[in-house]
Amino acid sequence: MRKKDLLKLIISLIICQLAGVVGSLFTSPMIPTWYASLKKPAFNPPNWLFSPVWITLFVLMGISLFLLWRKTLEDKKVRIAILFFAIQLILNVCWSVIFFGLKSPFFAFIEIIFLWIAILLTILKSYKVSKAAGTLLIPYILWVSFAAILNFFLWNFNA
Repeated sequence: MRKKDLLKLIISLIICQLAGVVGSLFTSPMIPTWYASLKKPAFNPPNWLFSPVWITLFVLMGISLFLLWRKTLEDKKVRIAILFFAIQLILNVCWSVIFFGLKSPFFAFIEIIFLWIAILLTILKSYKVSKAAGTLLIPYILWVSFAAILNFFLWNFNA
């Protein structure tokens, strides 16, 4: 791997992990307090599972971003795929702010629908540039699909 590509890979991984860190600033303090007080469905995963899942997903997202970025930015398809990637990453962080920071499962549920659509569009746009980049995002949309269902139940159980 060329030094230039290695730098792009490292930056891509850092960008995605930083999104996770920002989200965790809103999430972590609320886990033992507000989140612990919520009524949860039987399929709610244990709290310890969320961190390793998200770290793994952010690594896959970082590799996906790298696979897009290493293509020429002169290609309109690449720029569009990266734009959609940025939008979904921002929406990802916003979900944590809304759900945990604002303690609003209802508005977080509305937001996660937009996040899911943004991830789907990112996959579709990325796949046109790099099949691997699009494929790496499939576990992410599956997890967010599960998170959306969980969010829906948390909102309904605690409304």
